Amino acid sequence: MALTAGCSQTARKQAASDPFVEELLGKMTLEEKVGQMTQITLEVVSKRKDDRNVQLDAAKLREAIVKYHVGSILNCGGSANTFENWQEILTTMQDLATKETRLKIPIIYGIDSIHGANYITGATLFPQSFAMSASGNVDLVTEASVITARETRAAGIPWNFNPVLDMSRNPLWSRFWENYGEDPYLSASMAYAYVRAQQGDNMAAGDKVAACMKHYLGYSVPLTGKDRTPAWIPERMLRELFLPSFAAGAKAGVATVMVNSSEINGIPVHSYRYALDDILRGELGFEGFIVSDWEDINNLFTREKIAASQREAVKIAVLAGIDMSMVPNDYSFYTHLVDLVQKGEVPMARINEAVRGILKVKKQLGLFANAYPDKNAKKNFATAEATKANLRIAQECVTLLKNANGVLPLAKDKKVLVTGPTANLLSVLNGGWTITWQGDREDLYPAEKDTVLEAVQKLIGKDKVSYVEGTAFDKDINTAAAVEAAKQADVVIACIGEKTYCETPGNINDLTLEDAQLNLVAQLAATGKPVVLVLIEGRPRIIRPIVDKVGAILMGYLPGQEGGTAIASILFGDVNPSGKLSFTYPKYTGDFTLYDHKNSEKYDPQWSFGQGLSYTTFGYANLKLGAKTIAKGDVLAVSVDVTNTGKTAGKEIVQLYLRDMVRSVTPPTRQLKGFTKIDLKPGETRTVKLTLTAEDLSFIGRDNTRIVEPGDFEVMVANLKGSFTLK
Repeated sequence: MALTAGCSQTARKQAASDPFVEELLGKMTLEEKVGQMTQITLEVVSKRKDDRNVQLDAAKLREAIVKYHVGSILNCGGSANTFENWQEILTTMQDLATKETRLKIPIIYGIDSIHGANYITGATLFPQSFAMSASGNVDLVTEASVITARETRAAGIPWNFNPVLDMSRNPLWSRFWENYGEDPYLSASMAYAYVRAQQGDNMAAGDKVAACMKHYLGYSVPLTGKDRTPAWIPERMLRELFLPSFAAGAKAGVATVMVNSSEINGIPVHSYRYALDDILRGELGFEGFIVSDWEDINNLFTREKIAASQREAVKIAVLAGIDMSMVPNDYSFYTHLVDLVQKGEVPMARINEAVRGILKVKKQLGLFANAYPDKNAKKNFATAEATKANLRIAQECVTLLKNANGVLPLAKDKKVLVTGPTANLLSVLNGGWTITWQGDREDLYPAEKDTVLEAVQKLIGKDKVSYVEGTAFDKDINTAAAVEAAKQADVVIACIGEKTYCETPGNINDLTLEDAQLNLVAQLAATGKPVVLVLIEGRPRIIRPIVDKVGAILMGYLPGQEGGTAIASILFGDVNPSGKLSFTYPKYTGDFTLYDHKNSEKYDPQWSFGQGLSYTTFGYANLKLGAKTIAKGDVLAVSVDVTNTGKTAGKEIVQLYLRDMVRSVTPPTRQLKGFTKIDLKPGETRTVKLTLTAEDLSFIGRDNTRIVEPGDFEVMVANLKGSFTLK
């Protein structure tokens, strides 16, 4: 991977075919073009009126849009705003842009609606992505994405900075929960579904938005585990593990891309033309525009130190392929880039290339035809049907990791103690990027939504439920009182995990859960009463010392606004759990071996990728392959019979794994290559059909290109195995 400079020669050939865009581009001055490439944050042109409303500053807004020709604005101004406030904000901005500028080019407004429209008060807030992938249900990802797009666009916002398509392969990383797990195939499947649902076949529709896949590329495995610190990824691994999800997003037609804030192998990605142009545009065929991440063009100068000045940083980034600058707090990018073009250091062809892409997306969104929010769209926002869907989705994500002697489901006539730091907070159910950046303003969460404690009380009656906090996240509060309360209860529900965080503030030095929480659970278990552990956390915190002490363990992830109700419904058997881990849950701080490990590695996790129990049992039989020998390009049919062998209806994620027995690059012991979710009644059998294609048999070879080699392969579904030979 070589760092190269210069203007793109190989990509964006399609953009010139739009006569409307070309005519408009031909009318624009240099300053108007650079303005389109400039993005500022809402805080520059507003002030907070109160916790739920922003007030625009007319003079500052005019300066941005009329003087500097700014083409894009982002962010929420500090916290979520009301639906009505958002419509007012967008209407005022578009009034200026479409009525008081020379060429009447509308603003494209962007927001991070990463698990629902989380910066619009009252929106439907879904489980975070690492939980969504645990559902094993692509249809649910589609459903949540459709609702997110509809609610975001209803407020007048046409651009969503999502999906996050990094890989959750370092459990220390503070953005672990924003992704679809550790496996490239699973992540790519979810990525394609999410983008297609966000954008549909017509982004101009009143319920669709432009998606933005991020953070391209290789952001998620910093060597230290700390956010925005260097990653070291050989190109073969980059292509094998980290590129597939972005390739899927590009295949789905994603409109925009946001760039990795950090560096790969010493090269900041905001300066990496090979990655941004040759791979993204050339190989993946991406046709939209590329936006920087927050302040990251400046960071080439201030932090990465590959530029001697802010001006040089702008030059490097633009020549590398950045089309829009999220240097959000001032107009320095605009000033420097105008000067660079005037002095001949950045060619006008590169500016035209960038602006052409931006205008094209604005046109695809229908902003030139109608840039304004739909005043009748409130009826599409936070509907009762969306809330019901959210609950159903959360229920399918929650994962049962342990259930010794059938402790769960609990009988509703039992006396229950609920305790632990995550038991009675809404913020922890949602995590970061919720209402505020860190998601930690508990006072701003909707009172009508239920914490785990409140949901349990509603389900079985307050008279059967006692509550003692026990501990905060990192210190004892009244553990002794919790232990005494446990002695009076029939069963203990201990809710532990993490406080909310996002990005760098979520950095940690030790993956082990805090001693205060581990001690609480140990003392509760010592009473002899059955303890059910509920984990509400954004990454797999190590809990090895208490795993054997408790009767049951439920992984709640960050399950969203309906998460409390979803967890309670599973604890008491109204819903049968059906989620499976989309990542490896480590047992030790010094062992982060993942499921697709090599033969030379020992895999000894607390729980493996794909693990998840049910209140019923499933039997697998009659694994059949369509052929014993296939040729390159053939599609191999795989079928298996799955039977609900228990007494309860349940959903099962059928997973197909493949092993290449011998190849020129050491093969993983197994790789996920197919999955589907089925619903079976007691005694019911269904034949599940999956397929393997040439793409599934391929890998990145020694020369960093994707190849397929002849040889023997093993297919694994549950406890069954089959084999075939590729000629």
